[in-house]
Amino acid sequence: MHLCVQTFESGQQQSDRLTKEDKRLCVWKETYSSSRKTMELSLAHPAIKAFMCGSVSGTCSTLLFQPLDLIKTRLQTLQSSMQPGSGRVGMMTVLRSVVRTERLLGLWKGVSPSFARTIPGVGIYFSTYYSLKQHFFQDGSPGAMGAVLLGGGARTVAGVFMLPVTVIKTRFECGRYSYGSVTGALRSVCRTEGPAALFSGLIATLLRDVPFSGIYVMFYSQTKASLPKEISTSASAPLANFSCGILSGIVASLITQPADVVKTHVQVNPHLRTAEAIRYIYMEHRLQGFFRGAVPRALRRTMIAAMAWTVYEQMMARFGLKS
Repeated sequence: MHLCVQTFESGQQQSDRLTKEDKRLCVWKETYSSSRKTMELSLAHPAIKAFMCGSVSGTCSTLLFQPLDLIKTRLQTLQSSMQPGSGRVGMMTVLRSVVRTERLLGLWKGVSPSFARTIPGVGIYFSTYYSLKQHFFQDGSPGAMGAVLLGGGARTVAGVFMLPVTVIKTRFECGRYSYGSVTGALRSVCRTEGPAALFSGLIATLLRDVPFSGIYVMFYSQTKASLPKEISTSASAPLANFSCGILSGIVASLITQPADVVKTHVQVNPHLRTAEAIRYIYMEHRLQGFFRGAVPRALRRTMIAAMAWTVYEQMMARFGLKS
């Protein structure tokens, strides 16, 4: 009996020892796998790293600020159904209407096409920006005009590539179309209106996005450069950069707001051309019609751009790259 107990105890100890060794082996394997992935990522091309950093930053900012984009789109498309001289519909009115009729999650309607556009779109933007900067300004920081050209060039590439998804996103948000999914919407547009409809509003989109990006990058780079060195090298540098981004975003948003209103009308009403949309907005609502939805758009674009650039720069610094 005593021998049986000893045998059982030794067997139990051996089992416990094996379990501990298995655990250590599992931890070692996980650590090795993580280190290997990190090494593979560190060996990736800098433009690919910039793409990844941009995609992550765009994902975070889009998820947070999608409700503002939806409210902005609804405010702008309300113009088409409103009679001149009718009561003014504000941001809070639209917010309450969406929550009442579509519940709280209705504020995130269109988030799927927003992700489909933002994740690759912001990645393309930042990888193009990084590549252009390395090619033309490898020896130093760009000046004001160089920053405008960098931002505008990167946005042109990203804007043209992602325009079909932008069209679908706008239609999702306006509430006039009952698409079930992004792919279903793409098929529906191609079948009923032709593939050319996916590129409706190209001119208005570029007139909005290219100046916005150019102005934003110029103001952002100049305000960052004017920060005292003790701030730009301290732990509060990300917060200071975020503040610079907010200031730059407000200026760029207000300057490009009219083009955003025109773009929305063209994409929601495919039969309208850019010149016709401009004429229609002015005839029906005068100059104030071009600034419809300015508040939610300025809030959203400002916060998204500030967050995207802050996250992008922090992630690039982790990779040991100068953004």
